[in-house]
Order: sequence, then structure tokens, then C-alpha cells
Amino acid sequence: MADLDLSKYDSQQLRELKKDIDKALESRRRDDAKKAQQELKQVAERYGFNLNELVAGQGTKQTRRRSGGKAPAQFRHPEDETKTWSGRGRKPVWVKEWEAAGRSLEDLRIK
Repeated sequence: MADLDLSKYDSQQLRELKKDIDKALESRRRDDAKKAQQELKQVAERYGFNLNELVAGQGTKQTRRRSGGKAPAQFRHPEDETKTWSGRGRKPVWVKEWEAAGRSLEDLRIK
């Protein structure tokens, strides 16, 4: 790379140069992304996939398991049937309150 003596530029010229460099870098990045997409598409097709299948992870056991949506409710509020919990993630406030009152989580389990 050629050495560029930046000391010859004033502040305004340096800002303009930086702006031009940023534009060139963004343009190069877009071009590189298009090239990478084309290469990935060719590799995917060589293995019998389209690029969207691989990017989305379709066709793998792990992804199919996760794409099933919400987990079914395992616990239900005894007085308000609209309040349910799958047993995954944080406990809802109503479950915490139930347990704080000395009651068993198993009493809330949907049978």
C-alpha cells in the first residue's frame, strides 16, 4: 500500500476524504456480500439445497423441534383459566404467589 502523507491535508479535506472512504467501503461491502451470496448459493445447490433452506436451518432435527411454537401449558391458575404456564422460563407472578403462600406447584399441574 502506498504511504499517503495526510499531514498535507487540512481538517476539511480530511473529513471529505474520510467520507469518500466510508462510501467506498460501503460499496465494497455490498459487492462482497453479493459475491458471497452467489458462492453460497452455488455450494447449497451442489448439495441439493436452496440457500433459504440452509439459512433458515430447515431440514435439521434441531430446528424442526424448535419451530413447533409455544410449549403446551403444564400449569393452570385455579381460579382464572386464562392464566397458564408451560413450566419453562421464568415463573409467572401468580405461580410465585401460590408457592409463597406455602402451596405446592403440583396442585396447579394440568392433569
